[in-house]
Amino acid sequence: MSYGIPAAEPSAQIPVCPRHPDRPSYVRCQRCGRPACPECQRAAAVGFQCVDCVNEAARATPGVRTVYGGAVATGRPLVTFAIIAVCALVYVLQWVIPGQFVYEQFAYNNVFVSPKYGAFEPWRMLTAAFLHSPGFILHIVLNMYMLWMFGQALEPLLGRARFLAIYVLSALGGSVGYLVLNPVVLPGQGLVGVVGASGAIFGLFGAMLVVQRHRGGDTRQLWVLIAINGVIGFIVPGIAWEAHLGGLITGAACAAVVAYAPKGKRRGLLQAAGLVLVLVALVALSWFRVATA
Repeated sequence: MSYGIPAAEPSAQIPVCPRHPDRPSYVRCQRCGRPACPECQRAAAVGFQCVDCVNEAARATPGVRTVYGGAVATGRPLVTFAIIAVCALVYVLQWVIPGQFVYEQFAYNNVFVSPKYGAFEPWRMLTAAFLHSPGFILHIVLNMYMLWMFGQALEPLLGRARFLAIYVLSALGGSVGYLVLNPVVLPGQGLVGVVGASGAIFGLFGAMLVVQRHRGGDTRQLWVLIAINGVIGFIVPGIAWEAHLGGLITGAACAAVVAYAPKGKRRGLLQAAGLVLVLVALVALSWFRVATA
């Protein structure tokens, strides 16, 4: 009887990365057990996981939220810096472009929201918040300083989207305050435009006041700051205190919507609906004021 050499068993199949079949991969994912090439490996608490398992875990894990439901954004307050940059750019354009082109195109006055007396251009109620008096540099400097101070506190706390919404609505609220508390047309006077971010800044004052009270913080310094700035609006000529008041009320109302919305899965939806209601109220108030002028 002859004995032949036993046939060799077929070699085990070389493991390859599912995402890159041309790459042999001897490291396996600690979660799913599949091979993973160096490009698809992600360090885990023990060993490695493949990129697919890491992405699946990230989708299943709820995103970290601020105390008021906004998405947590680490680093610098980008929305605050973006608004400051836009205001600074527009201020430069007011100097660079000959004449008063920027002022004439984007400044606000009550006449611009009344088709009875002039062109119906209600967007000026917002664009005016990005203009400042070119002959008084402290106008933009003080506003941007206040925006920088309050933006650094409110934006991380509220979340970028909520902070931006409150700022924009406060800017509109400032223009609505000026519309409600002033004649639509001043007989015998020329067209005087209203410019500046002061209405929106006062909106941040109101928002910070509501947030501080909701969190149980001390609000005395805020009241003093609001009182001082409010008095200045009555003493110094050329300041639209009506816009300050409108922005303050609007910002406080928006912050109340965000802060006091019930916690739960529908919190974000309720906050968005509340902010939309604030916008609807501003539009309705403006329409009523113009219709009864």
